[in-house]
Amino acid sequence: MSEHPTIPLDRYREYPIDEMRARLKDFYEDIDRRRTVREFSDRPVPRDIIETALQAANTAPSGANLQPWHFVVVSGPEAKKKIREAAEVEEREFYEHRASDEWLAALAPLGTDEHKPFLETAPYLIAVFLQKYGELPDGRKVKHYYPTESTGLATGMLITALHRAGLATLTHTPSPMKFLNEILGRPKSERPFLLLVVGYPADDAEVPDIKRKSLEEFTSWVEE
Repeated sequence: MSEHPTIPLDRYREYPIDEMRARLKDFYEDIDRRRTVREFSDRPVPRDIIETALQAANTAPSGANLQPWHFVVVSGPEAKKKIREAAEVEEREFYEHRASDEWLAALAPLGTDEHKPFLETAPYLIAVFLQKYGELPDGRKVKHYYPTESTGLATGMLITALHRAGLATLTHTPSPMKFLNEILGRPKSERPFLLLVVGYPADDAEVPDIKRKSLEEFTSWVEE
């Protein structure tokens, strides 16, 4: 017997093989429609939609189940304006000085530049923070294990949940992102992981004509 409390795995569901295939086929066909969007509508999104998606993200596995993430949901126009202004400063520096010619060539088909109007247009920005350590009520620090991997898993589940709801997203990563701590009042123990732009796509939104790798290109199988 374990000295730690456990509960029965009574919420697990097993499906017949044919149903497994059907469920996965439906899921793949749905998620295959997901595209990163850079042209957003300012149409409002009900807050409870975002809350449920965040609850889904919080089911992600994490190192020692310490859940080393914090999500700041930004909808206020003043905060969004400050974030846009700070992000564009970093983006200008990146495009004009820090990015190599090779990196800029890789970005060219996506049509990106230092201008980020979507940071103000979209109804929500979700700033994802990685917590390097936690704090107990008495002020003692608790080390977090695998915080980068854990936060990445939670963010992926958040993106999937928002897509499932019928919303578009954009993962935005200006570098450095320390301005997010200052604008959003987050402690030094948290590091900005990425900024997720969330909302409906603009009516005239377009996306780059790109292709995804085939299964054979990104997988290998070891059967002996």
